[in-house]
Amino acid sequence: MAIRLTERAAQEVKNILLAQKLDEKTFVRTTIVGGGCSGMQYALSFDTEFKPEIDARYETDGVGVVAEKKYALFLDGVTIDFIDTPTAKGFSVDNPKFPAGAGCAGCGH
Repeated sequence: MAIRLTERAAQEVKNILLAQKLDEKTFVRTTIVGGGCSGMQYALSFDTEFKPEIDARYETDGVGVVAEKKYALFLDGVTIDFIDTPTAKGFSVDNPKFPAGAGCAGCGH
């Protein structure tokens, strides 16, 4: 399983960690919180508790990204980016295996 941050996302995480004075062991935890007609739903949070028996850890530009191993099939190949435009600002998750709108076969999308 591989989860990757873009350079822009890694820098934004570093900025947040510094601004909030979070512990240097803090990493980004990625979880799947649901799915449906819109596709997979993801949650990103900061965490410091890594459990090697259930978690997998990845690193991009010095930023740790952790997900539970049970999500391996669903998160393999995911790229996390940070978008800052006049109409949107925040982290986005690109999952080539499960694109947006591909979550429900009967929805007619």
